[in-house]
Amino acid sequence: MAYSAPLTTTLVAVLLLAVWFDVSERRIPNWITAGGLIASLVARAMVGPGAMWAGALGGGLGLALGLAFFAVGAMGAGDGKLLAAVGAILGLDTFLWCLPLIGAFGGALAIALTVRTGTLIPTLLRFRGLLFYFASFGRIGDRRTLATQGSVAVPYGVAVAAGALVAWVGWGPTL
Repeated sequence: MAYSAPLTTTLVAVLLLAVWFDVSERRIPNWITAGGLIASLVARAMVGPGAMWAGALGGGLGLALGLAFFAVGAMGAGDGKLLAAVGAILGLDTFLWCLPLIGAFGGALAIALTVRTGTLIPTLLRFRGLLFYFASFGRIGDRRTLATQGSVAVPYGVAVAAGALVAWVGWGPTL
């Protein structure tokens, strides 16, 4: 599995740096996400066109999801760009397995942070309003974003990193 060594190195470096910056500064710099995306595509190009295509599709899906979540105010821009880099590193198939893991880790992290800050019940009540909002196509409830007063900002890069590492260990890269 010598072909995966550059991808493993890229994954570990990107995730360590992203988590460090997300936890300490609440932002993920572009040089981490863009650098990880470029490095993974270069490493994949050396393996062959199939590997390159899998990385491009994974990165494209990650970017599309990241932009969508950012557009509705559910995720920061750095977290969204981190999804693109992780998608390119993992490749499309493994990235698809990774997405539910990221969601589960993100949910667990959000619950832990709201319990720690004593805001679990108000957060759950606001989430109920958000569900009503989406279920009624905006006629009932509130649309809340990260900018809404009282919102709990989760360093989602931690959830992305945890999900990506579990997927990498469980399924390896899609080549």
